[in-house]
Amino acid sequence: MIKPELLMPAGNVEKLKYAIKYGADAVYLGVVDFSLRAMRKGELITLDNLKLAIDTAHEMGAKAYLTLNIFAFNNDIKQLESAMEKITQTSPDALIISDVGIMRLAQKYMPKTDIHVSTQANILNYEAVRFWQDMGATRAILARELPIKDVAEIKQKVPDMELECFIHGAQCVSFSGRCLLSDYMTNGERKANSGNCSQPCRWSYKLVEDTRPGEYQEIVQDEKGTHILSTKDLCLVKHLKDMIEAGIDSFKVEGRTKSLYYVSAVAKAYREAIDTVMQNPKADMQPYFEELLKVGNRGYTTGFYLGEGYPKDGYSYDISKGLAGADFLCEICEKDEAWYRIKIKNKFFKNEDIEIISPSEKFITQVTEIKTLKGEELELANTNDDLWVKFAKAPVEYNYAMARTIGIKGGVCESQKCACGD
Repeated sequence: MIKPELLMPAGNVEKLKYAIKYGADAVYLGVVDFSLRAMRKGELITLDNLKLAIDTAHEMGAKAYLTLNIFAFNNDIKQLESAMEKITQTSPDALIISDVGIMRLAQKYMPKTDIHVSTQANILNYEAVRFWQDMGATRAILARELPIKDVAEIKQKVPDMELECFIHGAQCVSFSGRCLLSDYMTNGERKANSGNCSQPCRWSYKLVEDTRPGEYQEIVQDEKGTHILSTKDLCLVKHLKDMIEAGIDSFKVEGRTKSLYYVSAVAKAYREAIDTVMQNPKADMQPYFEELLKVGNRGYTTGFYLGEGYPKDGYSYDISKGLAGADFLCEICEKDEAWYRIKIKNKFFKNEDIEIISPSEKFITQVTEIKTLKGEELELANTNDDLWVKFAKAPVEYNYAMARTIGIKGGVCESQKCACGD
């Protein structure tokens, strides 16, 4: 078996660094005007710092792919063409593209840069892969609607074309992300295919009858609730062996808008899972699945990949936002002898047991002391505080370490009835 690439999202510069430290072989990133995710937090990636971001990835030993995957109107093409000189100077390893007009610009200004065809292009068959290969593309990012057996057939028919598939993260109710719900629901202010989706598929809906204005009825699908469009999240960690044997070159995780903790914990779980499968194809993947329950999710499903159509229990009828089996407590930033400076994300108490994860470690320890930056002793570390703490056992690789609560709280997998066989 050939070891696949682990491709993680880089929503901002900080997440890019953590994704790579926690195991990513490559990251994908975009600038707001030309990408399908409009970021709003952290050290945003713009045309001005794009080169810094890509250089950082290269210095850390990873590849960086730039997303230019909007559906472009004339004004977008004009704007992109004016930016191509700057983009060319950033030297990305590949450009992720769905629009043939943008592809023409890329080939004109960056003829030596690899082109990866976005999942937005709805690539479902080997003839489509051959078409894009003839157009000059080096990789096809296949539609999420494909079963693994079809992916294997595509690789067999077009062995010299790289194939990339999603293995984890939020899914869209539309076909490969081509959705106009957000455009319609926001009167064109939040265009999904221009990077600004308002996610109306996650909203809760009620029914009103024309002659009874103001009388709202619940839309109930069985006893499950009213989030009738909201899909569960994709999770294929238990099927890595089959996907590797199918010949997939790159495993992609969705989530450029997800938290620093999400990106880090998911990268760590899949990095270790992939490495384990490569050493022992019959290894039990359940421990890695349990790790993924500790990050935000709407319940997990295998989507279309098992070849039986989309599962009936693959929708998250009862919740719209992801629930995590563990709370992200703090990010560790600095060390001064036995003290560690931390940024608090969720409150915790002195003497509380917590779990620390880093790129190379995962262990349970205790918070033994807490103090303010001025030295005042505390019993409680409050959300958004910047404090010093001591641990009974401290991380070795503290620069990229973080802490979370212990274990799966409240039976997340059971309560969400995952379509994952558990």
